[in-house]
Amino acid sequence: MKQHIPRTIGTLLGSLLLSVGAHATELVYTPVNPSFGGSPLNGAWLLGNAQAQNKKKDPDALDRSSLLGNQSALDRFTSQLESRVLGDLLNGVKDGKTGMVTTDDFVVRVYNGDAGMLIVEIKDRLTGEISEIIVGQN
Repeated sequence: MKQHIPRTIGTLLGSLLLSVGAHATELVYTPVNPSFGGSPLNGAWLLGNAQAQNKKKDPDALDRSSLLGNQSALDRFTSQLESRVLGDLLNGVKDGKTGMVTTDDFVVRVYNGDAGMLIVEIKDRLTGEISEIIVGQN
């Protein structure tokens, strides 16, 4: 009888310990991809990783480096200067200044219209087409 008591106590303690440690929770799958219910904040990160790994190039796509590579330093300087002058002209509008800028391709005229409206008139020198942008005050 003495041998059966330690074996019985050991079996009871072992089963007690096993039953106490058998707690578990549910596993819940949370998708990462926003297309499958994941957070929309992951979209840009996933797209950036996919594009970084993409080694294929579109044969019909324009190569931006070739567009800039054909310009001389003088052409680039002229383009930057025209952008700066147009920017200064449009920035002066908030102070009530008007004016006109003529480039190789366009004539841009900024003036005040009736009832406090601002008018930006863009004329294509090659075709003679005129576009007007009218900004009204509310």
